[in-house]
Parts: sequence; C-alpha cells; structure tokens
Amino acid sequence: MPVTMSTNQSTATYVFAVCRGCEPAALTGLAGHEAAVSVRLLPVGSLQAVVQDVPEAAFGEQALHARLSDREGLELFARTHHAVVCAVARCAATLPLPLATVYHGDDRAVAALTSDQARFHAALDRVEGREEWGVKVHTVPGAALATASAADQGSVAPAAGSGRAYLDLVRGRQRARQQRREASLQAARAVDLTLRDLSVATRRLRTHGSEATGPDRTQLLNAAYLVTRGRGDQLAAAVDRLRREPHLEGVEIDVSGPWPAYSFVDSEDTDDHT
Repeated sequence: MPVTMSTNQSTATYVFAVCRGCEPAALTGLAGHEAAVSVRLLPVGSLQAVVQDVPEAAFGEQALHARLSDREGLELFARTHHAVVCAVARCAATLPLPLATVYHGDDRAVAALTSDQARFHAALDRVEGREEWGVKVHTVPGAALATASAADQGSVAPAAGSGRAYLDLVRGRQRARQQRREASLQAARAVDLTLRDLSVATRRLRTHGSEATGPDRTQLLNAAYLVTRGRGDQLAAAVDRLRREPHLEGVEIDVSGPWPAYSFVDSEDTDDHT
C-alpha cells in the first residue's frame, strides 16, 4: 500500500513517467523525491502514471524555480527523476516525462494525462522493446580531417610585397575553410548514416557550442538513436569500426546509453525509419 504523508501540509502529485504493463513490485524501494513516501502507479485510462505525493509548498512554481536554478540542486533533482524512470523502464514500456511535472493532486494529473492518451500510446508503440543511445561527434583538438589537411597544404605563403600573391593566399585560406567545413559535415554524415542503419528512429539534437565542448573542439553531430533492445553490442561494434576509418581520424565519437527513450516521447523532429 502506498504510504501517505502524515503531516498536515498540502500535497501535490509529481509524475515521473507514463507507462503500461508495469507491475507495482517494480517500484518497491524507490526513494523518489520524498524518501518517506512511496512511489506508486496511478491508473490513467489504459495507461499508468508513475507518481509520488510531494509537499505542495516545496514543489510549487517558485520553490521549484529556486531549486532548479542551483546547479547542485538541479543535478540531484535530475538524478532522482532518472533513477525512478530507469527502474520502471527495465520492466515496462515507459515514457519519461519532463523534470518537475507536478499537478495539484491525482485528479488533476489524471485529467491532464488522459487528454494525451492517444499520443502516449503512439509513443509507447514506438519505444516498446527499444532503448535510446546518444552519439556525439567532435573534431579532435589539433587534428585535421584528411580533406582539410590537403587543402591547407595547398596554401602557399606569398612573396613579400606581392599584391596578387596576397589575394591568392586569402582565397586559398577561404577554400581551406570551406573544405574543412565540408569535410566536417561529411564526417558527421558518415557516422549518422551508419548508425541509422542500426536504429528504428533518429532524432537530431541541437549541437553544443564551445561553452560546453571547450574552445578547441567543435561539435559536429549530437543525435539520439532508438535501437531495439539487445542490439547495443552491434551499435558499439559499428562505432569501433568508424573510429578506425582513415577519413574519420580527425573526429572523436562519443557514445552513451542505453537510456530510457527521453528523446522519443514526442514525434516532433523524430525521423522514423520503419
């Protein structure tokens, strides 16, 4: 039986995820955001919401804004949310909901989630039996892609005082920049095409700028791939082969996963391959 909060404070309903076919035992021992309060299943038509009662005062708009504005607080909050989502996803088809999805009680939560049942079912059909893998491709600091390197070698310093030679140098550098850009795009495309063949859906995510990657690295690809559970080894092997490709020596390929299908809750911007 779910534990109810024993204090007189008002409670809200925090929703971690929507799922179907989950057994209550899968939630046993999960701490969630309030260790003394059980994480439980809330029926939503033919679906289930994974919820927890939380103090309304601590999960109101202003309180959440203050908590999530703090880096350490945000990290702890996200880890807690993720731990519950992962536990459910190991046992049932699961759609993670965004951090801080809170309603004023179960009735409000059921009403809001019920109105999205058709969308949730479509998304659950897409992710059931599948896992998300994240792939990022960056340029290697100090390295040059093969095509760009050849272009750079074509740039010759002008003779002193030669206006025409100076213009040739400028044009050569422009060509080299363009070729570096084309080589980078080709490298990202080569990785993406290979991993698309192993996945059932792809989502291209916004690439990160230098504030996240560092001043010497350029992010060329940031994508999520939805892969049938059990094919993770094939994806890892494909990435290993790509890393050994001579024309990709100038890039790094980072892989993370498997994750619950965070990037595939909505069909918007999702490229289904089936």
